[in-house]
Amino acid sequence: MSAARAASAAAFPDDPADAVLRALADPHRRAILRLVRGGELAAGEIASHFDASQQAVSHHVQVLAKAGLLRERREGVRRLYALDPNGLDPMRDVLSELWPAALQRLKQVVEADQKRAK
Repeated sequence: MSAARAASAAAFPDDPADAVLRALADPHRRAILRLVRGGELAAGEIASHFDASQQAVSHHVQVLAKAGLLRERREGVRRLYALDPNGLDPMRDVLSELWPAALQRLKQVVEADQKRAK
């Protein structure tokens, strides 16, 4: 782990938005989310879509579940996974905090351009 990453993890150890961002940073994990967005899939069905070991896919699934992006349901010995739509709430919160400031800056730029155009 890099020093910057370690410092970030130490500063915000329980930040759900950080967990979501870390989970979404990996292309395999995003692919898993695309697979399960239409409904539940068993762990083996998810793994069958990848040229990786069952253990590697299981690790990705666990990271997604820990971040709150996947729901797990047991049916007998099978584990079924589905997208948890509430898993993105931490990111929505972060974006809603940032968005008003971005809109204000955009408004200022547009108003400045209008004044110059007159």
